[in-house]
Amino acid sequence: MSDMEGGKAVALDRWAAEQGRAMLRLDYAGNGASEGAFEDGTLASWRDDALLLIDALTQGPLLLVGSSMGGWLALLIALARADRVAGVVGIAAAPDFTEWGFSQADKAKLAAEGRLAEPTPYGDQPIVTTRAFWESGQALKLLESEIALDCPIRLLQGQADPDVPWETALSIARQVRSSDVQMLLVKDGDHRLSRDGDIALLIATVDSLLDGI
Repeated sequence: MSDMEGGKAVALDRWAAEQGRAMLRLDYAGNGASEGAFEDGTLASWRDDALLLIDALTQGPLLLVGSSMGGWLALLIALARADRVAGVVGIAAAPDFTEWGFSQADKAKLAAEGRLAEPTPYGDQPIVTTRAFWESGQALKLLESEIALDCPIRLLQGQADPDVPWETALSIARQVRSSDVQMLLVKDGDHRLSRDGDIALLIATVDSLLDGI
């Protein structure tokens, strides 16, 4: 439920402007400044939102940056536009969390009731997961087979992240076909990785990848 006014996105946008780099930030339908209902979104529909704007508003090679669910979406977008994507940076990337992020009781409730509302420390409103979102995620799982990407991949992950186990980054690195994959573990890093030092690490990572594009 983060949006394009989050600390990491704003800091990266400011840095890109200072460097004379073009950057696209966006809110998925139903989130942030975008119209629609959050509960109507699915992983596939939000992937398609991003692809629509990328195709309409950008040209040339792309470096994708995504945090948490956005890291999963970045991998899906890279697969859909492999001819344009020159690199991916995942921050606590969470592919397949519809599989490993829900208990069997949660999955049973989703199947029976079609909706699961849970409190979150990241906002005032509960996070709502719908059956449609969960089914979309299950249909777009990545970690059970090779992820056919050959571009550079950088994975920033806090080892004190309570939401995404840091071993998830190892699974991504194992499954991605590219040989140019690096993990950057922040021992005391949380899920957000939004402290000044975390953001400096993100910008340095993006900067180093852009040098090769």
